[in-house]
Amino acid sequence: MNHASGGPEIEQLIQLLARLPGLGPRSARRAVLHLIKKKEGLMIPLSAALDRAVETVTICAECGNVDTRSPCGICTDPRRGETGMLIVVEDVADLWALERAGVGAVRYHVLGGVMSPLDGVGPDDLSIDALIARAGQFSEIVLAVNATVEGQTTAHYITDRLAESGVRITRLAHGVPVGGELDYLDEGTLSQALKARTSL
Repeated sequence: MNHASGGPEIEQLIQLLARLPGLGPRSARRAVLHLIKKKEGLMIPLSAALDRAVETVTICAECGNVDTRSPCGICTDPRRGETGMLIVVEDVADLWALERAGVGAVRYHVLGGVMSPLDGVGPDDLSIDALIARAGQFSEIVLAVNATVEGQTTAHYITDRLAESGVRITRLAHGVPVGGELDYLDEGTLSQALKARTSL
């Protein structure tokens, strides 16, 4: 191992940070140098925050969200049950994105991915059975999975499994994004937007 970058401890820090999504070795080196320069104001508080997270962060046994308690704050919020809506997402990042968008007092279910036979991911590898078990508590289930082949395959599978439940099943509209220009959109998006057109 080359320790020219400041010793084995720093090299290990760079290698660990480089494993994070969106960070490669160069970005990790820049991040480590920044942390070292800001040792008191950033590195020490970050280290303490990571220690606390290791001790306290857990996965919600009910919905799959990440929180410091299980059931999580969303599942234990009594106002969340009033809408009768459950939004199904692939990943916790999608849940957080919907919360940032302010979708309202809804509940969530995190699948933990999508079905992908090529990657060896089947229904048993996702929290689909847990979703089926929860379905009866809700009046509407929104399948907010990505508009990929795997996402749509997963949505169809879930729809088939829920067919006899009597729960209304919907999905997110796919089409022209807010502020989007038609000339820049792909044909699939334009075609879907035309199919999902609404009255004015």
